[in-house]
Parts: sequence; structure tokens; C-alpha cells
Amino acid sequence: MKVARIGLYAFLASAALFFLLPLYVMLATSLKSMDEIRLGNIFAMPMAPTLDAWRAAWSEACTGASCEGVQGGFWNSVRIAVPSTVIPIALGALNGYALSFWRPRGAGLLFGILLLGAFVPVQVMIYPLVRMLAGLGVFGSLPAIVLVHLVFGMPVLTLLFRNYYAALPQELFHAARIDGGGFWRIFWHVMLPLSVPMLVVAAIMQLTGVWNDYILGLVFAGRDNLPMTVQLNNVINTTTGTRLYNVNMAATILTAMVPLAVYFLSGRWFVRGIAAGAVKG
Repeated sequence: MKVARIGLYAFLASAALFFLLPLYVMLATSLKSMDEIRLGNIFAMPMAPTLDAWRAAWSEACTGASCEGVQGGFWNSVRIAVPSTVIPIALGALNGYALSFWRPRGAGLLFGILLLGAFVPVQVMIYPLVRMLAGLGVFGSLPAIVLVHLVFGMPVLTLLFRNYYAALPQELFHAARIDGGGFWRIFWHVMLPLSVPMLVVAAIMQLTGVWNDYILGLVFAGRDNLPMTVQLNNVINTTTGTRLYNVNMAATILTAMVPLAVYFLSGRWFVRGIAAGAVKG
């Protein structure tokens, strides 16, 4: 048992080191000056830590022709992520609730179609969506990118909520029906209060996916709504002047800050939601 436990801890420590070492290198590099970076000691602690690279990444770094940092992309990502998280979760919860308890005619077929949509590669749907949104006159706008994230988020979220609600006792639903509860009343007063762990799981998954997205934001958001990931790519690939590695690392950490904060603050709820039925059929 001791040997097995030592092996387990060694594996966990190695896995943690594997994921934390790049984060350490990024953080340490972002706090160094370019003169210190040129010394080549990539793993060394900063000798004179400075936040100048962070300030430059936020408000001064060039993202193509503009030199306003990644702050514009941050607020664009917020405007994209909030509706692209709230709306799909609300519709996914409604779909899962209806498919689990009300079971309308054709529910099995509908669920199969939604499940199939979860396995369709994003790249396959880009061109048809471009043509459709251009025909509607909304291509390259905020509603367009929100609608695209809604389309790609709905299948997985419906699956999560359907499986979660299917694991709940049917007696709860039947008791609410006997008390005169209708579709919306049962959903709001019975199912949603029981769904907090799954709502957190869905929010983490959807928010992280939307925030980290690059290709959909690049194609559908339009020039005025480019998300932070696109701005980060523009910062790193700007070829004018000297490549500022400390600014690049600071911009990378700033871009990853929101998903990291969400995971650290909601990790306990995420594990609880997964254990409570997210993977049950």
C-alpha cells in the first residue's frame, strides 16, 4: 500500500509540475525586463520584478494598426461571453427539463438530433453559418457571434441538463403536478433550486469555451467586436520592432485570467455537479 501511495503522489506531483511549470515561466517572464530576459535564464526568478509589461500589455501593446493593448478585446469578450453563457444555459436547462419530465411527442428524435449536433466539428459548419448570417444581414456583429455560440453550445448543455434531471426522483415531479404545478411553475420553483451544481458546471464549461474561442470570434464577431484571444494573437504576431516577450507573456496571462478565476472560485461546485449526475444517462 505504501509503495502504491508513493507512486500515486509521485504521479500527481509530476502532473502538477507539468501544468504549473509553463505558468511559472509565463509569470516570471512577464515580471522581467527585456535586458534580464536576454540573459537566457528562463527559469530564474526576476531579479527586479516590474509590472511595466503588464501595463503595456493592457493598454499600450500593438494589435495590428492599433496600439491600445488587449483591454478592448477584454471588454469585447465580456460582451460576447455574458449572453453566450446565459442564453444557452437557460435554453439547455429548459430542453433538459422538458425532455426528462414532460417528454413531448418526438422527444427521443429531438434528443438524438441535438446529441448528433454535439459531434459535428465546428469547422464544418463555419461556411454554412457565414452564408446564413450574411443572408440575414447580421454577419460580423455581436448578435452573430452570440448566435453562433448558442448553436454550438445547445447540444452539450441539453445533454448535461437532461442527464441531470433524469437522475432526480420522478416523485418530485409527480408531487408538484398533484399540487397543481404547471410547466413553468415546476421549472422555476422545483427544478431550478435543485440545479445549482449543474448550473455551475454548465456556466464553467460554456464560459470557458466562449472565452477561449479564437476561430469563431475571428470569423463571426467583426472588426469592432474581436475577442481577447484574437487581440492576443495580434499582439504576439505583430512584427514591427523588437519582440517583447515579457509583454507577450503578460498579455497571455491577462487573457487566461477569467477562466482561471472561474475554475479556482467554482471548482468545488464543478466537482459536485459532475458527481451529482452530469455523466449519468
